Amino acid sequence: MSDVVLPFDHIAVRELLSRWREDPGGTYRTWFLWPERVKNFRSLRRGIEQISAEIEADTFGTAYRGSSLETVVHGVAEQRQIFKGADHAFLWKPKLRIPDIYEDRGNQLAFGRMLETCRCCTTEAQVLAAVHAFADRGVKGLGPAAANLLYFLHPTLMPPFNTAIVKGYNALTGGRIKLGKWNEYMSMRAGLLAVNTAFRDLLSNDLGAVAGMLFDIGTGRYPAPPLPGEDTAAARSVWHAELARARGNIKADKAQAAADQQDVTHTQVQGWLRDLGLALGFDVWIASNDRSRPYGDGRLADGCLAVLPPPIASGPAADAIRLIDVLWLESNGCVTAAFEVEHSTSIYSGIVRMLDLALSGEPGTVRGLYLVAPDSREDEVRAQLRRPAFSRVSDLHVRYLPYGELDRNREAIARFGRGLHPIEQLARNLN
Repeated sequence: MSDVVLPFDHIAVRELLSRWREDPGGTYRTWFLWPERVKNFRSLRRGIEQISAEIEADTFGTAYRGSSLETVVHGVAEQRQIFKGADHAFLWKPKLRIPDIYEDRGNQLAFGRMLETCRCCTTEAQVLAAVHAFADRGVKGLGPAAANLLYFLHPTLMPPFNTAIVKGYNALTGGRIKLGKWNEYMSMRAGLLAVNTAFRDLLSNDLGAVAGMLFDIGTGRYPAPPLPGEDTAAARSVWHAELARARGNIKADKAQAAADQQDVTHTQVQGWLRDLGLALGFDVWIASNDRSRPYGDGRLADGCLAVLPPPIASGPAADAIRLIDVLWLESNGCVTAAFEVEHSTSIYSGIVRMLDLALSGEPGTVRGLYLVAPDSREDEVRAQLRRPAFSRVSDLHVRYLPYGELDRNREAIARFGRGLHPIEQLARNLN
């Protein structure tokens, strides 16, 4: 984007980025480097495919609540702080009759076909052509908030978009981008790409990183450097003082402490399942992006399979199966049980990964598919699985395994249990 002028001090922005990357409470460490983040791309992509298919088949319906769109957007909104509130743009507002994709069949088809085209295309030109075609339709009430879905299809091409990101962009560049219009989003995208290119060594090909930095500026965690025309010695001194205080944001640091605790708990439960599976004589697989996590005196993947058996590793669903939190396998390479640990995040991604496994056509039958979650989430898990998007789950007999039951019984099972039977007795039927 060589035609985009960057009206800021590159040295100051580099200083800001360096501090932001090291901040334990900033979005770079709390969200962008969050191991669960990358697990969600495939599942959300699958969900977007389902939205498009239902729209094309005219089975999507006329309401947001209970739709496949609600399920996917709910999964996006739970991607920690940067996507909080992502569902607001899609909620039906009856007095305004927006967004007009629930009552206008033509608009609904245009939306579904834009999503499907972007899901299937491979080049930037194709993505932008699909977006421009949808934008030209002028669907009432559905602007570039839909880019939050497109980000999970093309993270190197389409940045997320919300109030805080726009506010941060304007503060950093002196821009006047407004919410609600696709042309404003495209203008911000061009400038954001230029920022990303200028500081690629501190950011990423994935535009989530630069969007996260703008989000932290927009929410006030970090101050933007003074703009040209305002960059006096006094303004620069004030900016440095604010930058020095930025990491003292107590509220954000408390949020980070809570996020860290969630990750620790998630890893601890994976460790329980690892140890239990090994004690029962199974081979154990740990999700590929969790393998190096510290656990006990070593790493979470210690004593586990280094690679999946060839029939699974070469199968069409291998990428999704590799990300399942814990697998127990027989010595012949067949999966006996799959466990997804859902400490606080949406169960959507875990369910999709288990569906990929169960429907992959691999030899042997997966006897147990388990959602492992805190005791307090049972009602939420049951409510989520009643959604139409999860209609196949009841056929696959996915079960709920509460933390409490697992913790109270795991040592006895490890000593006296055999096979999968003890876990089957602890788990609760979700039908």
